[in-house]
Amino acid sequence: MATLHPLTTTARGADVRVRFCPSPTGLPHVGLVRTALFNWAYARHNGGKLVFRIEDTDAARDSEESYRQLLDALTWLKIDWDEGVEVGGPHAPYRQSERHDIYRGVIDTLLASGALYESFSNAEEIDARNEANGRAKQLGYDNFDRDLTEAQKEAFRAEGRQPALRLRVPDEDLTYVDLIRGEVTFPAGSFPDFVVVRPNGIPLYTFVNPVDDALMGITHVLRGEDLMPSTARQLALYAALIDAGVTTFVPRFAHMPLVLGETGNKKLSKRDPQADLFLHRDRGFIPEGLLNYLALLGWSIGHDRDVFSLDEFTAAFDVENVNPNPARFDQKKAESINGDHIRMLDEKDFAERTVPYLAAAGLFDEPTREQLVTAFRVAPLVQERVQLLGEVPGMVGFLFTEEVSYDADALKGLPANAPEVLEACVAALEPVSEFTPEKIQDALAHALVETLELKPRVAYGPPRVAITGRRVSPPLFESMELLGKDESLRRLRGLAEFLAS
Repeated sequence: MATLHPLTTTARGADVRVRFCPSPTGLPHVGLVRTALFNWAYARHNGGKLVFRIEDTDAARDSEESYRQLLDALTWLKIDWDEGVEVGGPHAPYRQSERHDIYRGVIDTLLASGALYESFSNAEEIDARNEANGRAKQLGYDNFDRDLTEAQKEAFRAEGRQPALRLRVPDEDLTYVDLIRGEVTFPAGSFPDFVVVRPNGIPLYTFVNPVDDALMGITHVLRGEDLMPSTARQLALYAALIDAGVTTFVPRFAHMPLVLGETGNKKLSKRDPQADLFLHRDRGFIPEGLLNYLALLGWSIGHDRDVFSLDEFTAAFDVENVNPNPARFDQKKAESINGDHIRMLDEKDFAERTVPYLAAAGLFDEPTREQLVTAFRVAPLVQERVQLLGEVPGMVGFLFTEEVSYDADALKGLPANAPEVLEACVAALEPVSEFTPEKIQDALAHALVETLELKPRVAYGPPRVAITGRRVSPPLFESMELLGKDESLRRLRGLAEFLAS
């Protein structure tokens, strides 16, 4: 049975503290959101706290625009946090770029304890020593500077050298129990003393990330599998932080599986369309559907169930049940699950969510009252037929324009007798005084199915194309009611004239 380090946290329930700490570079991607989601769910499941902090010490790559996009993404997805940027908390500030004085204090403490030491060796000297000692070059630093005398240090300074600071790595195996992967051991000597502060005095990410975790009392570090190799350095640093009195415990670690692209075995790249969170939003994913699908990338609520609410997810989620095997992003499955969640919305909520997509498609700028009434009346007719909100404008656009645009595939699918069918439609509908779906259906069924003896599949194709311009549309009779009798007749005559020209 795996044995925990004696100083590993035993935090449970409300004492659980997790963190989401992205770097503000580029657009938010689904792998990053999956990490945020699992941390959020673990905090909510346990009644603990989620801390949202920003790793923004790379001035060349970090941007305020990307930071704002991260906030936009989490706000849209309704992933909230208990402490951190924009919220505050007892461990502020929550941006690394604003914590340099805090890091300086920890560095001084670790220097005083002997955990850190000055290292003057440059890359050329390290390579030369390795070659002279028959040591493989790829092994890197040889811990040469560990025991430099004060005189040696002064001699290096006299040459104008500025030292980096390295952590004195324990000469022993480092073992932890991963909540997803079980016991993991890093053998003694598998990595050398590593730099934590550059010669210019700026601490590296490998230092500030675990230091922030320690100072903020993070009990559980849930992160991607690709960061697993750095856990050895974090364990070594935690040992030094505990010895120096900076913290009292080692957090639990859990390394979530990689998210792969749809083909091959490569990690989903930021450049892959499936990775772009905002592209999914633009195409019409709703937060409930997208988060449901992302939850399935490494976790399952049950072997025969894929669709669930966020409340059900947080109630059931435990990081120990996450599958360590890589998860593949399946676009079609994601869209199918999103469609299931669209159908779970009440009609008014669904209608309200479609309005921005109708505007984005150019169907209106600021909708008039009449246009909003139409949008809300047609919404229930398409709610069962779409998987993405972005599909709605194409299905209902015919209601917001005077000129119907006929899709090429719709025209191609018309029967040879389409003009005759359209003339019969006009003749059947002209006498109808009560223009309701039931009366429209009765009139057309009598004219087309009974009199012309057409099969319904063939009979209603021409009027559907005349009314909507498409082969697939909202229910025909309800669509005609929304357009009104005069406009419906005009469109039926219009396609007949188009076909005759």
